[in-house]
Amino acid sequence: MAELFKNIYNTKFFDRFVTSVNEVIPDFNKVSFLKEIYDTEWENRELKQRMRHITQVLKKHLFDDFNTNVETLLKLIPVLEKNGFKPDNLEFIFFPDFIEIYGLEHYDKSIKAFEVITQFVSCEFAVRPFIIKYQDSTIKQMLLWANHKHSSVRRLATEGCRPRLPWAMAIPSLKEAPAPIIPILEKLKNDPSEYVRRSVANNLNDISKDNPETVIRLVKKWQGTSKETDWLIKHACRTLLKQGNTEVMTLFGFGAIDKIKVNDFKILTPKVKIGDFVEFSLNLLNTSNHTSKIRLEYGLYYQKANGSLSKKVFKISEKDYPKNSTTSINRKQSFKVITTRKFHVGKHQISIIINGKELNDILDFELVY
Repeated sequence: MAELFKNIYNTKFFDRFVTSVNEVIPDFNKVSFLKEIYDTEWENRELKQRMRHITQVLKKHLFDDFNTNVETLLKLIPVLEKNGFKPDNLEFIFFPDFIEIYGLEHYDKSIKAFEVITQFVSCEFAVRPFIIKYQDSTIKQMLLWANHKHSSVRRLATEGCRPRLPWAMAIPSLKEAPAPIIPILEKLKNDPSEYVRRSVANNLNDISKDNPETVIRLVKKWQGTSKETDWLIKHACRTLLKQGNTEVMTLFGFGAIDKIKVNDFKILTPKVKIGDFVEFSLNLLNTSNHTSKIRLEYGLYYQKANGSLSKKVFKISEKDYPKNSTTSINRKQSFKVITTRKFHVGKHQISIIINGKELNDILDFELVY
């Protein structure tokens, strides 16, 4: 059985961590710290709960003054790196969490700390309460970070202000009106780091869910700038493409489908056990006298707890299909039990989607125990 992710916080980690802390704070009470870490609720806590618990216990064992504590954390980072901890170790997410919890009323000190800490562990979650409380100042700072020499700081400029960052608090004001963050994205769209450019794409994808017209306008403006930017805007439009947005489809060369036909669409496994897979096949016919660029997808309608169906779209291919051609396609979709989706037995359905348009032929299959 795979090791639980929350167990990244283990005895080996804490022993190495406390050894490093002792180099910065010689009288740090290791015994008391570890005793409070491993309290009666430790085993029941999940990853984020453990992270927050570590933050709070660490605060008790540091100093009363926030500024002193920040300086201590900043001095600790090079010691941790010297002792073998590499940047971007998720374990140290409690560093930015410390700033988030205890630094919200210390804006200047906290912002300067984020700039340093994010080069060791990302501050994308912790900076968000600062945007909510001090939006104008923080967005202005992020625009400055977009010019930083370190790619992790530049990425914080765009990842931290994503309106809908997963596993983080949303930023309602930016969901409603994303205009303040567009200059940041403009500045970083041609960043030399793919890590940063991908963040720009993800930010735009967030924006597209509430303000599609903003993203479409930028796509039209940026399209053709470079190979990298063309990839960025395509990735940014993934939600709009799955939604079958007609204007976006046209922008990326997916045209009319009157010459595209599907026949012999069938489900090969009409009854599927949880843990197994559904399999289906079809023939795609391009009856046109020229090559056609086709985005081929399928919609899987999952049974919900209340008996209704909820569609999720999956891509099969996105390519040029030769003129007057027939292409046989076979696909499998797993129903292996995963933590991110709960399966419900009963009727499910599959549809075929071509260039964003769902065909009328929707087939049923049954999920069983």
